Amino acid sequence: MSCELVVVVDKFGKPIGTEEKLEAHRLGLKHLAFSVLIYRYNAGQLEFLLQKRAINKYHSGGLWSNTCCSHPRPDEDIVLASKRRLVEELGVTASLKLNDIGTISYCAKFSNGLTENELDHVVIAESNKVDLDLNPDEAEQCEWWPLSDIEQTMKAEPQTFSAWFRLVLEKTTHHLNN
Repeated sequence: MSCELVVVVDKFGKPIGTEEKLEAHRLGLKHLAFSVLIYRYNAGQLEFLLQKRAINKYHSGGLWSNTCCSHPRPDEDIVLASKRRLVEELGVTASLKLNDIGTISYCAKFSNGLTENELDHVVIAESNKVDLDLNPDEAEQCEWWPLSDIEQTMKAEPQTFSAWFRLVLEKTTHHLNN
């Protein structure tokens, strides 16, 4: 199995080195990441393509989250990394117009001792239809959720979603409304 590296950044977001992915999460090192969120308008209602993470993921298994997410490889462009992970996680090969709309920063500690401390690029794309071929090691399900259903579930059952999803959704809806 090959060693997956993440790009470690300083408090200003400047790359300062690399670390093996799981070790970076064990140590809680701040590192680069990206979260892709595909959206569409269906009968005038905003919908998002959400992924239910595979139960065996190293953290947040079985939770709903953005369409896909991961870490860019050293010297890998964020949009190209996003395209790569859409294929690897969901089998999405369609040519989507991906747009990096900026970053969010968050730190979440998990019960298994891992910490996500990420400078996370939010990457969005509009698409009315996406053909999927889910990688079962990555995703259990992928479904379109109306924004109103997401908001209602977040209020009633916030534990249904990954720790970072609320921030990704807020960044995306703010961008789409301005």
